[in-house]
Amino acid sequence: MIEQRRANIYDWYACYMIRLLCIFFWALLLAVTGMVSASAQTMRSENIEVSLVPMHQWAAPGSTAIVAVRQDIKPGWHTYWRNPGDSGGATELTWSLPQGVSAGPILWPLPERQPVKGLMNYGYSRQVYLPVPIEVPASTRPGSTLPLSVTVLSMVCSDEMCVPDERTVKLELAIRDGEPPLTAREGAEIEHIVDAAPRGADIDARIARDGAELVLTVRGAALQGNPPGDVYFFPFEGGVVEHPAMQRAEWKGDELGLRMQAGRGILAGGLTGPVRGVLSTAGGAWEITAETSAAPARGADGTNMSLFAQAALFALIGGLILNLMPCVFPILAMKAASLAASAHAPRAARRDGFAFLLGVLVTFVLLAGALLALRAAGEAAGWGFHLQNPAVTAFLALLMFAVGLNLSGVFEVALPASGAGSRLTRLPGWAGAFFTGVLAVVVAAPCTAPFMAFALGAALLMPAPMALAIFAMLGLGLALPYLLISLSPALLNRIPGPGPWMDRLKSILAFPMYGAALWLVWVFARQTGGAALALLLAAGLLFAFALTLWGWRQVARMSGRRATGSTVGAGLSLLAAVAATVSATQLPPDAAAQGGTQSAGETRWSAEALVSARAQDKIVFVNFTADWCVTCKVNERAALATDGTRALFENTGAIYMVADWTQRDDRIARELERFGRSGVPLYLIYAPGKDEPEILPQLLTPGIVADAVKRAAGRGAS
Repeated sequence: MIEQRRANIYDWYACYMIRLLCIFFWALLLAVTGMVSASAQTMRSENIEVSLVPMHQWAAPGSTAIVAVRQDIKPGWHTYWRNPGDSGGATELTWSLPQGVSAGPILWPLPERQPVKGLMNYGYSRQVYLPVPIEVPASTRPGSTLPLSVTVLSMVCSDEMCVPDERTVKLELAIRDGEPPLTAREGAEIEHIVDAAPRGADIDARIARDGAELVLTVRGAALQGNPPGDVYFFPFEGGVVEHPAMQRAEWKGDELGLRMQAGRGILAGGLTGPVRGVLSTAGGAWEITAETSAAPARGADGTNMSLFAQAALFALIGGLILNLMPCVFPILAMKAASLAASAHAPRAARRDGFAFLLGVLVTFVLLAGALLALRAAGEAAGWGFHLQNPAVTAFLALLMFAVGLNLSGVFEVALPASGAGSRLTRLPGWAGAFFTGVLAVVVAAPCTAPFMAFALGAALLMPAPMALAIFAMLGLGLALPYLLISLSPALLNRIPGPGPWMDRLKSILAFPMYGAALWLVWVFARQTGGAALALLLAAGLLFAFALTLWGWRQVARMSGRRATGSTVGAGLSLLAAVAATVSATQLPPDAAAQGGTQSAGETRWSAEALVSARAQDKIVFVNFTADWCVTCKVNERAALATDGTRALFENTGAIYMVADWTQRDDRIARELERFGRSGVPLYLIYAPGKDEPEILPQLLTPGIVADAVKRAAGRGAS
């Protein structure tokens, strides 16, 4: 077990350290007096001293002796409790004992809460005793000694790095008859720790999941008369609660209720069994086992439903605002063309409005379901995850190109019921409106509008039905303006009647689609490289040729002529385009695409780089972005890449970091999740000496950035 644990810890911290080549200095400390008959051996290293010390001067045959592993920890460093929290590893002991002697589990003292860069660890600093009961056989002869040996594996960490520390310490425990006195040096301290260590008590504890929270309810005689003060629950297992999140306690008579944010393990797998841990109050600490409640415990104020209602409202507002975001502009062209076509046919307009709404809702729910399934499977996926796949990006680029060609009149889409000689229309009927809704969501999904961040972050912490309902509200907000116009005869009547202007409008509206196709091709190039880009451009050329031949076929059929050559040519060109696209997506990304591009003055984000930058006591501005996020690129062009902002960063000594999420990066996904976000953009500014960053709005201006940097510099906003 110790070997497995050692391997796990070394792997965990492989990026921080090369295992130390330790030189052990032996110093034998013998306390031989008439009052002391035990000896301890101390082994020293740079960051920690470890020794094995007894609580009493001797042990009687057949008794339970208490010995403690003493850790003297260098200032600025710490070790860990049995549940280390968000990082680190618990101290583990492997005993080597004489036959018949057995060691019990560690009597863990109550740990300290140690916030580190937005995380929360549980552990110890300066000095800690870890008492362990030792069962002494009744057959042990008085006057002898018991040789006790234990291998101590500790993870010793500072805010910047962790080092595994393993050593073996020994103790010769004297055996005598009679009641032993405490040792002169450590006895009273160890006795106090043993007496204060959390133990079981007559406490009834229940726990239930309430949406994204856990509600712990406890009552019992041990809690009666407790003074008001800090209340905290330390679970024995990781993943039960979100360690850095605030825990909210409320006393109701002799019953204590504690609300905690559920951890990833609970959100992914549910609350399936009892939860064990330590409940700490101002009056003491107790080990409790909380049985799961049959039904979720809800606060009197309906906290969970209130949060759901707030998230749903924010999703609706965010969906409405999403219509104004740059990423949705190409889809507005398709909406405008559809409205113009059905403006003076109220029945068709209503049908198209509801079909568009259905397309939006279905696609939002399907994408949200896929996202929730990926996260439940342990994947670090976020909103817009589909555009991190070059194959999806290539497909969407060709699709946007095809829509543009359709609007330009190169080819037309026929209704299934259309006769061979009927006049074909572009993106016709309810199918066209439904398809427009689908495309709107696929293209708009990477963008995050104001109000969306809270809504999506809350949705990903809620049960699946509530989460899907919130995503559906986001879709309703996106589709609502179009739906209201299609249901309003007064607004529709303001649109001019059918005429040649409609064809001219469609031709003009084709160009936003071409622009969207070019943008997606650029994203594809950033994800893959030059060779794949060349193949995709060739595929686009073949695809355009195939659709042009298909358009000739349609014209020929309408005039009653055969067009066999056009049909064959279109089919062969389409097959060649598909082959080129598949080949492009199969090529491995080149070195430039894998490493990403980096402009002058930028630092590539990583957790290690952030820690290093903050250690310099400088302002750090972190930009979480992606090439497929149009809002991100607009913000960068308008607010971050300006001469004024660059000069401001230079004058204040600020470090500008970029976390590029164009391709999948689980580290960035986890960092986004830590700040309650499911997608980009996210802008953080760290001020020197402060643990938590300021989160900036999702739509930036130079003034917003300048004011934030000045606040971080301590000068105040001008």
